[in-house]
Amino acid sequence: MNERMLLKAAPWIFTIGFFLVWEAVCIALGVSSYVLPRPSAVAQALWDYRSQLAFHSAHTLWMTTAGFILAVLFGLVMGMALGASRLVHAGTYPLLVGFNAIPKVAVVPILVIWFGVGWLPAVLTAFLISFFPIVVNVATGLATIEPEVEDVMRALGASKLDIILKVGVPRSLPYFFGSLKVAITLAYVGSVIAEYNASNFGIGNLMARASADFNVPLLFAALIALGVLGVVLYALTAHVEARTTRWAQRSQFAAG
Repeated sequence: MNERMLLKAAPWIFTIGFFLVWEAVCIALGVSSYVLPRPSAVAQALWDYRSQLAFHSAHTLWMTTAGFILAVLFGLVMGMALGASRLVHAGTYPLLVGFNAIPKVAVVPILVIWFGVGWLPAVLTAFLISFFPIVVNVATGLATIEPEVEDVMRALGASKLDIILKVGVPRSLPYFFGSLKVAITLAYVGSVIAEYNASNFGIGNLMARASADFNVPLLFAALIALGVLGVVLYALTAHVEARTTRWAQRSQFAAG
């Protein structure tokens, strides 16, 4: 097996190995299914509750995607504003850091008071928890333009906007896509938190009901469903990144 085939097979090998070790440990130590169910029990729960898992996963996917899109749009605009203006950066960055430090689970009750129980608190929570990495990385990409490049562009008659659009934006793309791969996982955290506390649908709600019934295998099946959805969206983001920023991936060890 050559290196290329080995790299493609590695995720499957490590994943299967992880579940085999998990199964073996549970059998060897006699771990109760109420504490840590075996992967075989989780697989059975995935099959038994496949209809519910599919329905609630689709709901969570839509909540997460909507919040993520809002985070991307807001993060791009805010990141470009922070990276282009020192005044905006100095004035708003402390507010952004302070807001990001607030646990979003504490914001969910406020969103419920404002908007009621439903899909909107989940979308907004996904947005609130995922926009900060995008803002920071886009601003960093724009703020690291070399002064010499700016001087040359100005000497050629370029305006501040031209420098941002023609130099800053392409330069910030690797930072931007790096932040997207972090933000998409955070968006799932936000939507599930809101669904757990303020929704009648979604994986979070399904987990809340499974926890109340002490159905631990279903809890783990819901976590597996979330993991699969997260990996799929992460892979899509990485694929778009590879297509658009191949020029920036100089090392053979560049993250995909």
